Amino acid sequence: MTETSLLTLDLDALASNHAVLKAAAGGAEIAPAVKADGYGLGAALVAGRLWDEGARSFYVARLSEGLALRASLGDRDATIYLLDGVTPGAAPAIEAARLTPVLNSLPQIEAWNSHARGRVLDAALHIDTGMNRLGLRPEEAVVLTGAMDRLKHVNLTLVISHLACASEPDHALNARQLSRFTEAAALFPNARRSLANSGGIFLGGDYQFDQARPGISLYGGGPRDLPDARIKAVATLEAPILQARVVPRGESIGYGAAFTATETTRVAILAAGYADGVPRAAHPRGAMWFDGALRPMLGRVSMDLIAVDITDCDAARPGAMMQIIGPDRLVDDAAAAAGTTAYELLTRIAPRARRVVKGG
Repeated sequence: MTETSLLTLDLDALASNHAVLKAAAGGAEIAPAVKADGYGLGAALVAGRLWDEGARSFYVARLSEGLALRASLGDRDATIYLLDGVTPGAAPAIEAARLTPVLNSLPQIEAWNSHARGRVLDAALHIDTGMNRLGLRPEEAVVLTGAMDRLKHVNLTLVISHLACASEPDHALNARQLSRFTEAAALFPNARRSLANSGGIFLGGDYQFDQARPGISLYGGGPRDLPDARIKAVATLEAPILQARVVPRGESIGYGAAFTATETTRVAILAAGYADGVPRAAHPRGAMWFDGALRPMLGRVSMDLIAVDITDCDAARPGAMMQIIGPDRLVDDAAAAAGTTAYELLTRIAPRARRVVKGG
């Protein structure tokens, strides 16, 4: 009997999702986002398999992620894009690790150009087209083209932007961002272009350009924040039953007495909780998959324990495993029940979950 939650990673499902995204991308390069430790599933693990599937470019957010990924890929000649760009003092480490910074501001451009003096170093350029997070505003990009000496020592290989509403195909901002990006990227005709994330790939050919940067749909989340039959579950998180008990009618379960039994109820207590990555907010709509059906959570999620309704379920005994997310409890559905997204649910999975790899 396992005493902890169990995370099973299916690398064949990851490869299948990569193939689906590649087929949908219309010839654009697939450059996986493996930031946040591969969306919580292990960046070295997923990048290694995606390399075997043909990926040659990867995206990370933090410098520490880029350094770790370069080390894990060894002598494989991958292009690793650093979304944070050139943060203060980071330029020497970025160059030493052969990372390609995504330059997000005029000061970052100046810092990379100054660091590269006497040489020419690669970089990507981020133009903000409506997200209003990182990136040059389009008018700053126009100013930059009038002062190209700022890029004298920079080989601008790629221009990117990021879609804010790609999971909502009919949202008006998608078309506005496409128009702004097309116009701004034309200022740098020698650079490749990249706009689409997972959802963006499925917005159509106009959004795909030279490179797409999928994340969540590689790891099992649908491109519309809903389950998608084309996308397979990569992560299966399970937890064992520690105890089965009977709660009499009128008695409550868990902290805050948030659930009171309206009739005599048989309850399983699972060895998992928010310390394993199950959101505390999963109550009252959360459910586990067990013995062919969804079983409702009862009461608040604790740090280490969850109560689940097993009334009329004879198979629920100590040691049996219940599925928190996986092929029978898809991550988008579990996330919606907890009022969050698949992105957060995957990246919250805690290190104390024992990990098993299939297809590696």
